[in-house]
Amino acid sequence: MAPGPAMLIAMPHTDPHAASAGPVAARLRLPGPPAHLLNGLTVGLGIGMVQWLFAGLADHVAAQLAVAGAVYASLADLPVRFERNWRSVLAAGALGCATAFVLGLLRPWPLALAPAIAAIGFAAAMAMSWGARAGPISFAPILSIVFTMAQPAHAGHAATSAAWNAAGALAYLACSCACGAMLRRRYRSLALAAALGATARLLRSRADALEAPPGTDADARALRTWIDDEAQLAERLQAARDLLFCAPDTPRVRRETAILLEAIDLRDILTASRLDVDLLGTDEPGRAMRAALADGLGRVAAELEFAEAALRRAIAPGAAGCGPRSPGSALEAVRLEPGDLRLRLLPALTDRLVHLDADAARIRALLGGREDTAQVPLSRDQLRLFVAPEGWPPSALRAQLSPHSPVFRHAVRTSLALAAAYLIALALPWTSHPYWLVLSVAVVLRGSLEQTLSRRNARVLGTVLGCLLVLALARLDSPGLLASIFPVSAGVAHAFVAVQYLVTAAAGTVTALLQAHLLDPSSGFAIFERLADTLLGALLAWGFSYVLPSWERRAMPRVIRRTLQALREYAEHSLEVGADAALAQRLARRRAYDALGSIAAALKRSAFEPSTVRPPIHELTALLDHGQRLMAHLSMIRLMLARGGASLRSPEALAALRDTRRALQASLGPAPKTAATGQRPDELALALLPAEPPGEDLLPWLSRRLRVAAAEGPAIAGAARAALAALGASRPIGYKAESGGLP
Repeated sequence: MAPGPAMLIAMPHTDPHAASAGPVAARLRLPGPPAHLLNGLTVGLGIGMVQWLFAGLADHVAAQLAVAGAVYASLADLPVRFERNWRSVLAAGALGCATAFVLGLLRPWPLALAPAIAAIGFAAAMAMSWGARAGPISFAPILSIVFTMAQPAHAGHAATSAAWNAAGALAYLACSCACGAMLRRRYRSLALAAALGATARLLRSRADALEAPPGTDADARALRTWIDDEAQLAERLQAARDLLFCAPDTPRVRRETAILLEAIDLRDILTASRLDVDLLGTDEPGRAMRAALADGLGRVAAELEFAEAALRRAIAPGAAGCGPRSPGSALEAVRLEPGDLRLRLLPALTDRLVHLDADAARIRALLGGREDTAQVPLSRDQLRLFVAPEGWPPSALRAQLSPHSPVFRHAVRTSLALAAAYLIALALPWTSHPYWLVLSVAVVLRGSLEQTLSRRNARVLGTVLGCLLVLALARLDSPGLLASIFPVSAGVAHAFVAVQYLVTAAAGTVTALLQAHLLDPSSGFAIFERLADTLLGALLAWGFSYVLPSWERRAMPRVIRRTLQALREYAEHSLEVGADAALAQRLARRRAYDALGSIAAALKRSAFEPSTVRPPIHELTALLDHGQRLMAHLSMIRLMLARGGASLRSPEALAALRDTRRALQASLGPAPKTAATGQRPDELALALLPAEPPGEDLLPWLSRRLRVAAAEGPAIAGAARAALAALGASRPIGYKAESGGLP
């Protein structure tokens, strides 16, 4: 019995393959820091340079004001495209300085700060209308609230303080541009290494899913890890696309682009590795075949981990490292009785492992420079179509100005929470640092309950650790040492914000306490006040997360409609024959992966929501499963067409492709057809497998794959209709969906 969808979604995340990399890969990985550590190092150096520069030009108060401006700007300093990065750094610095000026003017009237803080919080949250890339920029005004209110009364006029802020932000921008220009090639290599590493982790999680006994907790954990690794791989691939596809056309860039495209295609074949596995059975030979498949995937994963380590160390991988590469040998060694129908399946399964290994071998050949020219199938202009959008169109903001928009609701929630936190802080017995309560609410309150709960726990524990560190540092009684630690803690907080927020919370606590102390040494560190404000802020953020909540079910009708459309477009382009369809097919493939990833992410987040408002988990899991199966079938069909030659250009094959395309367009179209009751379109019986191996005659295998793919269309439509019906039948009181049913 397979694990239930509820078990699959609720199972805590584990990383069973974290220590399973080969010893060579482990040795190679250590010396090469990942991009986030290198980025944190440059941020710390930049802030330290600003601190050193202005300490020599002015007094310590002016220097700390300049450092505050540098910190605002540094929030948006990320390992992304150089052209995009400097604009983001400038925007974050400008917003932080403008906020500091406005709040500086209002400081004489403490009660007037409450509506100002509410307005700033609303505007900052609405910036998320442009997506996650606006997050670092939108937090600059929030941090400016904290740093501006931390200034002593004698810090000077608002205009003077804002001027020092701006000077520090501009100085940091200059440092950022210099570091970015020097490190842009390194960031591209590290982004590619991260993509290869995420691909290797997905291979290993798929291997774990193959070996886990069906219906057990281990099976559920392996499937959950597979879903999480799918999401992580999508992020890593997009980050690498953004850096490589817009880079200048040089031999190095072409080689790295070719490696990335190989990794993207390898993901397709890996997706197809799940097909036909249910036909293996659970007897001893079936378990042996599953173990052999897992072993083959592990060998390919080791090859990619070796390539990842070589990229991190910036060396050629060389000829040795992962041992003999024969991923299909274990599968071919499985003993089956004569007449066992699974013998027909062995060549197909072996063929998939061979293709995975061939992709890994090409990646290694490109890394080793054994290919004089890297063949990139798309032009630079075509590659740029896959880069994430960079502009800030007003239409994106206008689209979110609705009481049903999750962004708008979160903005209102944030505005109310920050204003309430400030007013409560003024009423508390301690009022010397009311901005700490504001900061705690701002960093904990996220757009979803799952993210808020995660931030709440990490924030409280991180603050305790940070306060303990500051207590230890305070005993040293060395102002110079404290000033030197400030940029270090700021760099560490920046480096781990998207990797391990507990580290960011601890380092951020050190940064905030040192910033207040360096501005006004006579105020001390107020450790216990800091702890109390953090705990109260976490509780406030938790409570406000239920104000105008944006439960995942609200967006589900729109997500389902977008998924059906993306799958329909991908099926249409995948079943076309001709070189002209390559670009459209790749674009459609990415949209389909993104759409299915949205469902998986929503299911993961909804596990933390109240049971009365959760979306229908079983129905959405079925939709996700059938959608991924269709993607896998289409990947196999494209692979067959690519290597089938003239035999798959026959009138019979072309007619079968047209019929399947029409069937999928009909089943996934405006009036979708559902599957027949009791039908299992995911696999056909062993008896219907072609007797000839794929290497001898590929046409029967293509025909079978087309029939199975066509059967997935009605199954997807049926799962979508079931999910929509469940959404409509179990709506909470006051619930209003963002959009209706199927188009």
